[in-house]
Amino acid sequence: MKQKQDYVKVSSYEGRKGEVKKVVLLYSGGLDTSVMLKWIQQEYNAEVIALTIDIGQQADDLDAIRKKALKLGAIKALVIDAKDEFAEEYIAKGIKANAKYQGRYHLSTPIGRPLLAKWSVKIAAQEGADTIAHGCTGKGNDQVRIEGVCLALNPDIKIIAPVREWGMGRDEELEYAKEHSIPVKQTKEIPYSWDDNMWGVTGEGGEIENPALIPPLKDILQVSTLPENASNKPEFVEIEFVKGIPVSVNGKQMKLADLIIHLNHIGAKHGVGIAHHIEDRVVGLKVRGIYEAPAAEILVDAHRNIEKYVSTRMENEFKEIIDIKWAYNVYAGFWYDPYQSHLDAYINDQNEKVTGKTTVKLYKGFAETVAVETPNTIFEEKLATFMASSDFNQNASPGFIELYTLQMRLAQRAEKTALLSIGTRENKMKLKKTMHILSDMGYKLYATYKTHKFLKREDIEAILVNKISEPGKKPNLKDMLESNRFDLIINIPTDPDREERTDKELTDGQVIRQKAVKNSVKMVTSVGVAKELVEKLKAMGVKKSK
Repeated sequence: MKQKQDYVKVSSYEGRKGEVKKVVLLYSGGLDTSVMLKWIQQEYNAEVIALTIDIGQQADDLDAIRKKALKLGAIKALVIDAKDEFAEEYIAKGIKANAKYQGRYHLSTPIGRPLLAKWSVKIAAQEGADTIAHGCTGKGNDQVRIEGVCLALNPDIKIIAPVREWGMGRDEELEYAKEHSIPVKQTKEIPYSWDDNMWGVTGEGGEIENPALIPPLKDILQVSTLPENASNKPEFVEIEFVKGIPVSVNGKQMKLADLIIHLNHIGAKHGVGIAHHIEDRVVGLKVRGIYEAPAAEILVDAHRNIEKYVSTRMENEFKEIIDIKWAYNVYAGFWYDPYQSHLDAYINDQNEKVTGKTTVKLYKGFAETVAVETPNTIFEEKLATFMASSDFNQNASPGFIELYTLQMRLAQRAEKTALLSIGTRENKMKLKKTMHILSDMGYKLYATYKTHKFLKREDIEAILVNKISEPGKKPNLKDMLESNRFDLIINIPTDPDREERTDKELTDGQVIRQKAVKNSVKMVTSVGVAKELVEKLKAMGVKKSK
């Protein structure tokens, strides 16, 4: 078989032929790592130790994987039980951080990779190996996560990534496996590959790669029931948390690893945690994966709800930001960056009070927290109820609203406002176009009663201003004039001579003109001047502030 060989090693840490003597291979038993176990022996003439880390794989037979590695020529095949370590030192942090990346990806693979890298460095030291090998491609995130952590923990270790080197595609790998009698479950008809641990299963390949296609879930799902085939009866699960960590399910205390595995079985029956997920890879690619994460979906929803229940509004707002930063950092492979420990420090502090019980409803693909109980809540039923209660002083609400919305209200006053009070229908008709222009320019229009009726018929939006003689009706003309609310006043009297001769109470028109002079507001009292002024404003491009 002809293999394309165009990969050039440019980094000092990459192992080179002749230098590589003994390799620790992170071995999953799948197509890629099974092919490379044989390929490394042939191409590098090196010994291979197959290292499989048990982090609660949901679909893999780890003993069968170990035997397969030995059959393919590994000098040793080690299976390390790291389930408790993975749950308590890695997933626990993810639960507290409500782990989700760009939607519903609960970071099952990114959270697991630092642990795999840590163990590969440890075993390489124990076994005297000079090189670590992994099955990640040159297009994926995992090469960054694994190699970055390996080098952070041992700057002198060498690394090889055969998938970057050998130039084989999936079909060529299947051909190589056939030629070398390597048993694999992938075929050209079933082209999918999976990454598996207790926090979730990732499916890739085939139709999954093209977001325009609908993946056949019945061929892809490894542990979950299709939601449409799940039970028609919902199941309710009670989960207890202590300081952000789940400790029991339905009253039964469990260590975290067992609790996660238990919830995987329960959630998978109901099709919970299946996600078609499009995401941005660290290397710049836009990709899609199919994720199965029953326990993660249940626990993150439950934790988020109880955390929200015991935290203040500002804590919740900030925690959402921190959770996003945590997810992006872990996804990018920076588990050992000091920034990660700073994020964990805040998350741990807020989770000190996340203690209590949640009830989660599982039904046909959905997990929803439907009840929360905790001794640490800041909820007060007497205050929150819609029933009659004197505990909450509702008299204080208007004052609060007035101050709380002050800046918003002041910002709206930056709009240009105009008061229109135009006597006689003839004048209104003459100024109809002018009023349309003001409206189109973005002016907020206020109008006295008859002018408002005219504007309404002409489909010009305006706010009715009530007469000064009717102080009980709001908004009232006197109040608005006193508060200097208008930038422009167009006040055309019905009969100027009669209005000015009034000897008793001032007319509304007289008050308008007095206040305009006092407040230095631009005012016109003639139809011709009004038309000319508005045309000038239009030419100047005076518009509402945005």
